[in-house]
Amino acid sequence: MQLGTLLPLGDIGGDPSVVRDYAQGLEALGIDFLEAPDHVLGVNAASRPDWDLSRNTSADLFHDPFVLFGFVAGCTAKLGFSTGVLILPQRQTVLVAKQAACLDVLCAGKFRLGIGVGWNEVEFVGLNEDFHNRGRRSAEQVQVMQALWAEPHVTFKGRWHTIDDAGINPRPASGRVPVWFGGHHEQTLKRIAKYGDGWMPNAFPPDQSALDIFETLRALTRAEGRDPAAVGIEVWTSCGAGSDAAWRKETEFWKAAGASHICLTTTFNRRHHHRIAGRTLADHLAAAKRYREAMGDLL
Repeated sequence: MQLGTLLPLGDIGGDPSVVRDYAQGLEALGIDFLEAPDHVLGVNAASRPDWDLSRNTSADLFHDPFVLFGFVAGCTAKLGFSTGVLILPQRQTVLVAKQAACLDVLCAGKFRLGIGVGWNEVEFVGLNEDFHNRGRRSAEQVQVMQALWAEPHVTFKGRWHTIDDAGINPRPASGRVPVWFGGHHEQTLKRIAKYGDGWMPNAFPPDQSALDIFETLRALTRAEGRDPAAVGIEVWTSCGAGSDAAWRKETEFWKAAGASHICLTTTFNRRHHHRIAGRTLADHLAAAKRYREAMGDLL
């Protein structure tokens, strides 16, 4: 099981030296991957008095994930990368396929493309994409990207995409970039079963509800004629509450449940997750160190 952390830009800031020091600090601790969220536009909350402030605004910092990981790949050697998640249907599909392929080449295949359908219509309007068909369109987007990664030339005619005997260069050396889906909708599980390399849920605590939904995904995957063991599961965890022993027990649960990746979030403070009290770079690295050491031989 791999262990990663979610990049806490909102606390530590996004200056190059801070991002570099955080990434290199993770690598020194033996953390496997760095995960980054994605938003292009944030609303001005001052003009929206009814805005839910638990949602992001223009005050929240997000580096573009492809630019971010391209930078970090140049100052680390072993660290892997994952988007958690990239809002795919607000972007041009072929461009994302190109960006993901370039990143895959530059980081030696250590990248997972986590995707989601998004919730913020303001972003879709600003990016000139349709908010209302985003789920259905994202399924076709994945097919287009997988074709472009696998073959030097692609001819594709779908509902939303047309490619006439053309391809991207470079392509990933393996002919694929792993596509992981975020979200918890029933349709998301069906898309994972058909097209996905993994699922990235964060809503389920370590209890029977998680076991039940994992089995649902496996059943759907078998129905598609695919091996459920080939579809990874990344769960989120936090260390703002509880003890080392409790964190270890939770990891034991996830490992027995078949999770392949676990992502430590030190800032997420929703549902059963709790952020840490500190907000400095040192605080976040210290939390990652303590959590990593508590896991011991479980990873």
